[in-house]
Amino acid sequence: MAAIVVAKIKVTDSDKYEHYKPLAKHAIELFGGRYLVRGSEPHSIEGDTSEARYVVVEFDSVDTIRRFYDSPEYQKAREARAGAAIAEIIALQGI
Repeated sequence: MAAIVVAKIKVTDSDKYEHYKPLAKHAIELFGGRYLVRGSEPHSIEGDTSEARYVVVEFDSVDTIRRFYDSPEYQKAREARAGAAIAEIIALQGI
């Protein structure tokens, strides 16, 4: 069953964050992920979304998301993101 990752990102160092993006993209593609939303400016319907960027990626399962997140490739991306952004990341099972 398909699953998605939803990431809410507050970038704190945009120059450093630029090093993270290609590493994350590589890891996502390695695990068959497909971007649905990437860095879109939010249009708030309710609540405060200021200073946040959102990324939504579809994978084939939650298990694949866990393998992607724990992979050496994404570990490298996470290390590049350290100090560049504050992230809230969740995985959701599709229907």
